[in-house]
Amino acid sequence: MPERPRTRRSVWRRTPPPPEPPRPGPPAPAPPQQPENGEVASVVQAVLYRDGVRVYAPAGLAETYRALRERPAGMAWIGLARPTEAELHSLAAEFGLHPLAVEDAKEAHQRPKLERYGETLFVVLRAARYLDAPEEIDFAELHIFIGPDFVITVRHGAAPDLSAVRRRMEDSPDLLKLGPEAVLYAILDAVVDGYAPVVSGVQNDIDEIETEVFRGDPEVSRRIYELSREMVEFQRATRPLVGMLHGLMAGFSKYGTDDELQRYLRDVADHVTHTSERVDGFRQALTEILTVNATLVTQQQNAEMRALAEAGFEQNEEIKKISSWAAILFAPTLVGTIYGMNFREMPELHWALGYPFALVLMAVVCTSLYFIFKGKDWL
Repeated sequence: MPERPRTRRSVWRRTPPPPEPPRPGPPAPAPPQQPENGEVASVVQAVLYRDGVRVYAPAGLAETYRALRERPAGMAWIGLARPTEAELHSLAAEFGLHPLAVEDAKEAHQRPKLERYGETLFVVLRAARYLDAPEEIDFAELHIFIGPDFVITVRHGAAPDLSAVRRRMEDSPDLLKLGPEAVLYAILDAVVDGYAPVVSGVQNDIDEIETEVFRGDPEVSRRIYELSREMVEFQRATRPLVGMLHGLMAGFSKYGTDDELQRYLRDVADHVTHTSERVDGFRQALTEILTVNATLVTQQQNAEMRALAEAGFEQNEEIKKISSWAAILFAPTLVGTIYGMNFREMPELHWALGYPFALVLMAVVCTSLYFIFKGKDWL
């Protein structure tokens, strides 16, 4: 299959090669139809630009391919949301995308990374947004193909809002005319700026958690664990960006990146570094809060156990008193029961001193038991 000639500069190179006459390329599939259930179509928008100005908005992929061949000095920006496998293979055949990159874009669930395949850059980003109602972070994946004369974005999720990025770039034609690398900067900047509300929301969550910890909320441990897991995902989204942007900055001289664009990318790198440090701080803070919560829970359990032990001790003291008095009262009852039996033949029945002896015996036994229990602090 003949490959469409490249007519624009290489990625990050500002000097364009001499134009070549366009040749007919392979047939492209018809543009995808709008789904009947109201969902977003795969091809969100395809636009052709020349010198930073919108010149044409094709209706689908096939028309985009045709328009780009007819306008070889232009740049195509194609935005897709959860594209089909056929659409990705069509783009790969038209723009010469590497099969490994296409496979990653199709499967999603990739870590943030930047890879170069010849003249094409493949970038994976993890966007994030904070949902106020459930107080949780929603992560989305964005794949970007950057070529000499094209930008292809593949979204797997709601964030970021690339339509706002497109409007921003169209309002800045001087920046947009720098080519695909300027679009990559704008997307990186939008993704990184989208982290700021997430950082603010997480900070509020941590403040609330600290209050709940010292208030003794029983559900706080679960909330700390869930937020810690989100911070792990947030770290996986932000930390690789630091290395990616430093890699881009290392290639400024090699690829002749525009000076103004270099400054913009350095600014994005600074914001990413700051965000990554904040996320690391959040993880550390949550770990410390979890430790403090565990300590407070242990202290509370110890206090409850101490209270139970004190209650048990008091109960034992009461049982001792009751048992002591029961034993004291049992002694005269025993003596009286023995002498109260109605038998004819009993040795003490005709004894004149039997009654006084029984009373004295009861008194001696009760007094002895009283002093014994008193000595043992039972009374």
